[in-house]
Amino acid sequence: MANGDTSFFGDLLGTIAERGRALLEGRERRPAGAIRAANIVELCEQLLSGRGEASGVALAREILILYRALKTGERVAFFEALAETFGPDKARLDEAIAAYAGKSSDRTLSELHAASEPRRQELIRRLNLAPNATATLVDMRASLLDVLTRRPDLATIDRDFTHLFTSWFNRGFLVLRRIDWSTPANVLEKIIRYEAVHEIRDWNDLRARVDSPDRRCYAFFHPALVDEPLIFVEVALTRDVPDAIAPILVERREPLDPASAKVAVFYSISNCQKGLGGVTFGNFLIKQVVEEISREFPNLTTFVTLSPVPGFRGWLDGERRDEASIVLTKADRTALEALDEPSLAEDEARKKLLKPVLGALAAHYFLIARSPKGKPLDPVARFHLGNGARLERINLFGDMSAKGLRQAAGLMVNYRYIPEDIEENHEAFFDKAEVVASPAVKKLLRADTKQKALTVAAPN
Repeated sequence: MANGDTSFFGDLLGTIAERGRALLEGRERRPAGAIRAANIVELCEQLLSGRGEASGVALAREILILYRALKTGERVAFFEALAETFGPDKARLDEAIAAYAGKSSDRTLSELHAASEPRRQELIRRLNLAPNATATLVDMRASLLDVLTRRPDLATIDRDFTHLFTSWFNRGFLVLRRIDWSTPANVLEKIIRYEAVHEIRDWNDLRARVDSPDRRCYAFFHPALVDEPLIFVEVALTRDVPDAIAPILVERREPLDPASAKVAVFYSISNCQKGLGGVTFGNFLIKQVVEEISREFPNLTTFVTLSPVPGFRGWLDGERRDEASIVLTKADRTALEALDEPSLAEDEARKKLLKPVLGALAAHYFLIARSPKGKPLDPVARFHLGNGARLERINLFGDMSAKGLRQAAGLMVNYRYIPEDIEENHEAFFDKAEVVASPAVKKLLRADTKQKALTVAAPN
């Protein structure tokens, strides 16, 4: 949907809302502004009561205006009301259960399904009728996520948001757009702000990433969120698979002629909307960008990431604190003391001694260490392995920035996407928890720990 069409649709909804507001005020004979002063929960009940379209749009808009004015504590109270008051209609559900128990049929099953749906799902759908409501609802879920850690009882509301957003932000509604220097400035500013992996320092840095002939940036957009990227990926075209991020990010360099590039490197993937966390875009984005960039540059033969390992340092420090750790040897503990040295980035001798220890421990982290659910500990690993990539290479000292050392002891990895193997790798990961890894990665495991490794797929 073009921006003009979206704007027209928004204006149309705004007109309907204004007319509906007049109807509400006339019908209920309330003074102007009385609706805004009414209790928000009461208004939600009114919205669910089945008003006409125009008055419903107006009421939805008034509720969202009230919501945006709420302070943090008041928003929590609103979420509590959603959880307690807007669950399934229990009387209707009891009747549906009894009817289905008495006679199982398509009709009674359909009624049971409808009766079991929480009322708040329909409330959220009706709220979404208001002009620009989708953005407010995404922000509403972001606020909900902020309080879930201390209010796990509100998770039921989050499940409803996730259920609805998964449909609303279905891949079929997403639009892939290339981000370049001709992209409107308001979108480019958001790319700078939302970059979550490698900070964009200024406009010159941004231009080097999106305007060089050997660089590309793509983003997914949704028609309901005009000029708001949902997720974007930055791509470098190179001759070889890179093992460090610094050469990729350097601003002043001689650009590579894309015709001589053999490798497309996905070096940064950033989710932009906190309220859409858990709604999967990344796998679709990578696959579509591979198709898009392959059409533009048919000479490309290899598709890899250069990825951070945000969980590695935390895991490693936890093992170091654990005096009973079965992962670390005494020699490992001595060698790892180098990580505490502020000058490590420039100390080549220390890095040389540290390298074999870090390599073995990194392989253990990816191939053996598991969460209580049996998955790899690293979130980036779960993402790419779940998408069907294979763990291609571990790059020691690939990111020696302060952030890279703090999060991953300098570690970076390459995940490789081989189009003909993606489906098989995806199934191996989800069905059997297999980590598909290259021989080079498996070779890093120490002989005495190899028997502990989970089964990994045979090399392709």
